[in-house]
Amino acid sequence: MTDAIRVSRPLPGLDKTLSLEAGRLAQLTDGAVLARLGDTVVLATVTASRSVREGIDFFPLTVDIEERAYAAGKIPGAFFRREGKLSDQAILICRLIDRPLRPSFPKGFRNEIQVVGTVFSADQENPHDILAINAASAALMISGIPFDGPIGAVRMAYSAEGVWRAHPTFAEGDESLFELVVAGRALGEGPDSEIAIMMVEAGGTEGSFERYAAGAPKVDEEALAEGLEQAKTWIRESVELQRELVKSVVAARGPITPLAYETFVDYGDDVLARVEEVGRAGIDAANRLTDKQARAAALDEATAAIQAELAEELAGRAGEIKAAVRSLTKRLVRERIVNEGQRIDGRGLEDIRPLSAEVDLFPMTHGSALFQRGETQVVNVTTLGMPRMRQQLDTITPDEWRRYMHHYNFPPYSTGETGRIGAPKRREIGHGMLAERAILPVLPSESEFTYAMRVVSDVMQSNGSTSMASVCGSTLSLMAAGVPIKAPIAGIAMGLVHEGDRYVTLTDILGAEDAFGDMDFKVAGSADAVTALQLDTKIDGLPADVLKSALHQAKKARLAILAVLEAAIPAPRESVADVAPKIVSFEIPIDKIGEVIGPKGKVINTLQQETGADIAVDDDGVVGTVTIGAKDGRAVDEARRRIEMILDPPTAEVGAVYQGRVVNIAKFGAFINLLPGRDGLLHISKMAPLNGGKRIGQVEDVLELGQTLDVRVDDIDPQGKVSLSLVGDFVETAGAPEAPTSRPTTATSSFEDAFEAELAGEIGELGPRESRSDDGGRSRRGGSSRGRRR
Repeated sequence: MTDAIRVSRPLPGLDKTLSLEAGRLAQLTDGAVLARLGDTVVLATVTASRSVREGIDFFPLTVDIEERAYAAGKIPGAFFRREGKLSDQAILICRLIDRPLRPSFPKGFRNEIQVVGTVFSADQENPHDILAINAASAALMISGIPFDGPIGAVRMAYSAEGVWRAHPTFAEGDESLFELVVAGRALGEGPDSEIAIMMVEAGGTEGSFERYAAGAPKVDEEALAEGLEQAKTWIRESVELQRELVKSVVAARGPITPLAYETFVDYGDDVLARVEEVGRAGIDAANRLTDKQARAAALDEATAAIQAELAEELAGRAGEIKAAVRSLTKRLVRERIVNEGQRIDGRGLEDIRPLSAEVDLFPMTHGSALFQRGETQVVNVTTLGMPRMRQQLDTITPDEWRRYMHHYNFPPYSTGETGRIGAPKRREIGHGMLAERAILPVLPSESEFTYAMRVVSDVMQSNGSTSMASVCGSTLSLMAAGVPIKAPIAGIAMGLVHEGDRYVTLTDILGAEDAFGDMDFKVAGSADAVTALQLDTKIDGLPADVLKSALHQAKKARLAILAVLEAAIPAPRESVADVAPKIVSFEIPIDKIGEVIGPKGKVINTLQQETGADIAVDDDGVVGTVTIGAKDGRAVDEARRRIEMILDPPTAEVGAVYQGRVVNIAKFGAFINLLPGRDGLLHISKMAPLNGGKRIGQVEDVLELGQTLDVRVDDIDPQGKVSLSLVGDFVETAGAPEAPTSRPTTATSSFEDAFEAELAGEIGELGPRESRSDDGGRSRRGGSSRGRRR
């Protein structure tokens, strides 16, 4: 085994050290780096194919994250007790790694690259996503694969005191108001070189709007811009550490052998020149059509005309002609935006497409809405459920539950195409999580609104930023469902075109503008605070003033969209829909949980069966919580009334007669429920009337669970234990001789009559009852028998 090459660097102002190690694990890969922060350890490996697959016309980069359960000292909870498909969190990390890496490879590079991150240790304090981005970049730096790095990454958390903190722990992140994940690269070699931001993923934390209401500083556009600037310092720390690792590897092993590769072009310069000569006018005219379908049809027609005209001259190069047409289309679109301030559909730079919003689309859903922006259309549906319907997370992070779930679906018909429909792809999961992150800060607390919530966004039509349309639709459907969100949230997608020294920011970009532009920039938030941000750039660096201006331009659009949402539904409904479950939740003493549940769940199961309500009992180690839900509010009220009577049961009275129900059977008797929360014991010695006055062998011979019968309270001892006896004429029912009508038909008299009748049949008359001892059953029967034997 070769010696490991290690470099480390203390993080300034933090009691943490970031370390990178190479040369010990996975030595058959092109590059492998073991990164460590605290006790969280991630291995990133990089492997490249030595040739290009035939016919491939794109860059095949794949990124995978393997979250091993043993890293957190856990055994997987799945049936097979091993890791299965990637969790949503792991897929998000894959996307976080992919987004800054992909534009850092040479243009035309098509060798297959696979990046695999394996989490070996998760200390439940330091997140492994940032570590994985840095490790993947470091592995590429020592691999010999052409890569324009290093790329550094950092997480920033905005505290309740208004301070940005780098590399927060899980707990610090939960306590913060907002979190930023930022990746970038240095544009020079020196320690003071400029950092170009390449990727941002950010969002507010759960409950942050409640803390805003309590006086915490809001995360607005100014605070965001400040956080992005501060992130550059920490990105530089990671970049410098990776460069140090490269130097150490070269010093120990010699120069890194570069990968032999070739780049591919989609078309030759001669093809582009001829396409422009014969087709520029037709393509430019097609691009000025404002309707998407008409524009697409005109572009297809123009492309076909160009191919027909050049078919003989450029025989066998039809693919190059088509690619050159796309390149020319992109250039014409960008020139028109920069020079004329006009976009593909004729809008100005800051114009938003026509907006519409409506709620209550479907009768049986708990909340539904339709949001449309231009040709982008999304249906959103909210479903409310009992707290136990929240998602249990089987991950290696401290997160255990997911109360709010947002799922996004992008069927092929939304773009007018055919395709496979099945499990969600990584893009769909990423868009759903972005929308979830945007809404999470305004959700009510669990104590205020007990429900588990699921929102589904189904894209009906797509022409730009369906994820932000999902955010807008989510606000509508949640308010229609009666969820008391703290503020409505709207989202907008921004774009940027950079030509020379000009930066032109676009509001509400189309799908084509996303593809042809230099930045994809999505912002969601309320009227005065940002709740989510996603940014990807294709250029080296974004000036701070340009970024700040883009943020303010996005806010202007966000306010316009919020006005449309509030016109559709101005505030959350005061109550949930009739078809939604009605839920109440209240606290109970932790020592009363057992009484509510009952032995083997008998009490709670009986309550659910008799009331029709769904009842859940939970505790946090200090206090218990009872949650009751049902579609019928009366069932909820009845279940709560019964539970409250269990907690504070009514008192039984000595001598009173109750109709009880058998709730438990023991060898020595049966426990009879008299009142909610109040049981009494009917001893086996008092059950003979149920067997025709004969001795009982087993309680089960005469009683069964759930059976009802009348009983009298004979005694209540100082501990509250209730002693019962039977009430009623059981002798006649059992077929024994009828008791005298002049005597009361209590259990005691019936038992005495039956007992005397049985003795008389065996040994003769016992004489008048008054002449016998009244000292109790045993002495009375014993004295009589002894006298007869003498």
